[in-house]
Amino acid sequence: MSEPRITYIGGPTALIELHGLRFLTDPTFDPAGEEYTTGTSTLRKLHGPTLSFDDIAPIDYVLLSHDQHFDNLDRAGREALSKAKTVLTTQAGAERLGGNAIGLAPWATIEVKTPDGQPLLITATPARHGPVGSEARSGPVIGFALRPAGDEGAVYFSGDTVWYEGVAEVARWLHVTTAVLNMGAARVKTAGPAPLTMTAADGLELARTMPDAIIVPLHFDGWAHFSESRHAIQQTFKAAGLEHRLRWVEASSTR
Repeated sequence: MSEPRITYIGGPTALIELHGLRFLTDPTFDPAGEEYTTGTSTLRKLHGPTLSFDDIAPIDYVLLSHDQHFDNLDRAGREALSKAKTVLTTQAGAERLGGNAIGLAPWATIEVKTPDGQPLLITATPARHGPVGSEARSGPVIGFALRPAGDEGAVYFSGDTVWYEGVAEVARWLHVTTAVLNMGAARVKTAGPAPLTMTAADGLELARTMPDAIIVPLHFDGWAHFSESRHAIQQTFKAAGLEHRLRWVEASSTR
């Protein structure tokens, strides 16, 4: 399997280039300083994107873990969806978005073609956006696994999830060689003290259950509700002797 090339844009947003196809994760392109109020919660964006949508176009597939939270789909990100070939998201999200959106249930798989005509499988993976019982509040979320047909190596994008049995199931069923994780231990006061995305400890547990995977953290900066920084992730992996498994990608670099 050829190595994916990953470009970091900010928050949960990255460009993944694999076998000639261009995938965009959770699009957020608003400038810094924006605020988003939903009910009694307000999210504040601290950093703008390192690249605009036009800088990275064209996009074949948007991998949208969910559409209901502004830190995964902000205003400019929502406007950009129609410029992509296809948006893959939850079934509920696809109903709300319409247009070029396709809804997938966890473990549903679609087959697409690479530019040279080879099949590539895209599988929706389970995700839970917070502790047990949070599903009714946070709404449905999915992750994604990308892999060539007949090739066991998969690129996994977690979406917004914590470590739980559904993610462990991904490790059991798929041979993941690159894991792109929404980390940062997001916490929102009105949702309680529990993290809503992966902590550094969650990322470490995932790394241990996916022993062949390079770990690419996303979603750990750029928003005020993240509670664990890049430094916290680095220190946790270093203490476990697994710092060499981390890959930090920047706007100007790919792997």
